[in-house]
Amino acid sequence: MKKIIIASIAALTVASALSADVNGKACTSCHGADWSKSALGKSKIVSTLTHAEIATALKGYKDGSYGGPMKGLMKGQVAKYSDAELEAFAQTIGK
Repeated sequence: MKKIIIASIAALTVASALSADVNGKACTSCHGADWSKSALGKSKIVSTLTHAEIATALKGYKDGSYGGPMKGLMKGQVAKYSDAELEAFAQTIGK
């Protein structure tokens, strides 16, 4: 049990450190502080998505394999982040 707790704390620490690199404030300007807005009336509501769905979307925007009308805008927002940073950030939002 002690090993599981230590491993969990270590994983959360790494995820927090990586997600600190993603500028979440840039995201909330369109998606809302609680992720409940449809950005520009065109996006999915992020707060209803799972962590995995968010990670898939963010990485897909980055590599061009995901997105609708906001694909070009989002690619510019996520291009500077590593997949690990996007994955960690996705774990901090959604459900």
